[in-house]
Amino acid sequence: MIFETIVVTRSAAGEKHITPLGIREQDGLTVLAPFRPSTTLDNLLATRCATVNFTDDVRVFAGCLTGRRAWPLTASEQVGTPRLDGALTHRELEVVRVEDDELRPRVFCRVVAQRSHAPFRGFNRAQAAVIEAAILVSRLHMLSPDKIDAEREYLRIAIDKTAGPAEREAWGWLMDRIDRHRGASMPGEGA
Repeated sequence: MIFETIVVTRSAAGEKHITPLGIREQDGLTVLAPFRPSTTLDNLLATRCATVNFTDDVRVFAGCLTGRRAWPLTASEQVGTPRLDGALTHRELEVVRVEDDELRPRVFCRVVAQRSHAPFRGFNRAQAAVIEAAILVSRLHMLSPDKIDAEREYLRIAIDKTAGPAEREAWGWLMDRIDRHRGASMPGEGA
């Protein structure tokens, strides 16, 4: 099972990096598997810590994939990496081992602190659609135009029926990103 989260890492120089990342749990450890190359992977290897943040603000997922990474952070308790200020729950992680892989190494982490900050009321259909659209945007380079269009139209149903202002804003960011991708990949257009 994969849980969609927001992961915060920091570089050796102290620069913070916020990104959506699906996590798994295995043998009592949290497993992160960022693609290579990535800032997240570089930071995990350099500082050996991260925070995993569970949030229902889907704008963070959409924002990170559309160039909006300036989300408020708060100091964590046990690791040198901050947590997402608006997280409902967060985990502070220390890297215990890395299984190297050419494409997607698996980084196994021990939870050194976990705190709940607000109740999780569940996702409505629009929030789930935004998360799925964010995943779609993260894979635009791997998908055919027909697949992108079919997914977008299917997900739009949930947006039209159940979205509030935050979900509509996040959806708009993602649709703009898809449109820019599609425009750049059309013959005779782009740079």
